[in-house]
Amino acid sequence: MFDYTWRWYGPNDRITIQQAKQAGARSVVSALHHIPNGEVWTKEEIKKRIEEIAVVGLEWSVVESVPVHEDIKKQTGNYKQYIENYKETLRNLSKFGIRTVCYNFMPVLDWSRTHINYEMPDGSQTLLYKMADFAAFDMFILKRPGAEADYKPEMIKKAEAAFDKMTQEEKDTLSDAILAGLPGSEETYTLEAFQAVLDEYKGIDRAKLQKHLFDFADEIMPVAEECGILMGIHPDDPSWNLLGLPRVMSSVQDAKALIEHYDSPSNGITLCTGSWGTNYNNCLVSMTEELAHRINFVHLRNVQRDEDYNFMEHYLFQGDIDIFGVMKALVTSEDRRGFDEKFPGHKLPLRPDHGNQMLDDIGRNYFPGYSLYGRMKALDKIKGLEIGIRGMIQGDDRPHACPSTLNIQD
Repeated sequence: MFDYTWRWYGPNDRITIQQAKQAGARSVVSALHHIPNGEVWTKEEIKKRIEEIAVVGLEWSVVESVPVHEDIKKQTGNYKQYIENYKETLRNLSKFGIRTVCYNFMPVLDWSRTHINYEMPDGSQTLLYKMADFAAFDMFILKRPGAEADYKPEMIKKAEAAFDKMTQEEKDTLSDAILAGLPGSEETYTLEAFQAVLDEYKGIDRAKLQKHLFDFADEIMPVAEECGILMGIHPDDPSWNLLGLPRVMSSVQDAKALIEHYDSPSNGITLCTGSWGTNYNNCLVSMTEELAHRINFVHLRNVQRDEDYNFMEHYLFQGDIDIFGVMKALVTSEDRRGFDEKFPGHKLPLRPDHGNQMLDDIGRNYFPGYSLYGRMKALDKIKGLEIGIRGMIQGDDRPHACPSTLNIQD
């Protein structure tokens, strides 16, 4: 069985750790978001978070994420010290038995959507990306120099039409949704400040950013090996270039390039079906099969998408991603990961990734995608899917006795 986890943002999360346990989590995915990017996570702060989680009998099994400072991605400023700080954080985490660390190498934006409360036919709300709206923001609100060169003529026309129909309130809402993907986005960023951050990447193309990623891997993977930590790089979300910024984890070729550059179980990926699934060129079943030996963490969610790079997050079995096929590939490829040999007792951590806002979650100020009921619903579906697939593969040879397990103590 997989280790079913729940992402919890800590004491400031609108969802309590008790609710996470009631939702069915076996362990917790968390991070120390209050520590500025680049600083060392001290043993004291790590221990404090472990204790906050342990109150309800859960454990902190996965870190998502130890952020990679922007200076590391650009190889500017004090980036060498930030790498040393990253190594020290990994060593500190390992002292407490934390084995899995997720990270990403996306410049500036950790993720991007144009609508974070899009209403679906059943009244629930989801995350949506409309390329025409994003292009309208890029060209006519942000007014990024040279932005028009990144879009086809027909998309520019769609963006112009979309922009002409927007009220000022809609323009402000669009800007807020896109800027929500900035690291530390609970702060306020002006458009001018955002453009200044983008400008810092001038001269860094895809090849250079990939080299910087490889250099980072060369530095941290030996420490991860030493500490028994499994790293899992998160795919680009969405999986294509944005705002003139290059991206280097958008395809199976990108993932294989990193894995082959530094061949180690510690150098793995986070299989996020929703992020890679944004791009219709990516087949998640074949990607799961091809990358199985280096899958160290899993996010499951579904999306509907088209060839114009629009996508909408959907219910687990109602999008364009073959979630059944992905889960079957995960189950049948367990031996290839070699956890039993190298990490005895370790189970592949898996979590529901995002969920529609529904029922009385609607209108509450949750982190985008991280409401309660949508994720709880998806978690139970994922558990049932795994049980069904394992039963199908192994055959119905389980004992049919009905043991008594109830143990009520006064």
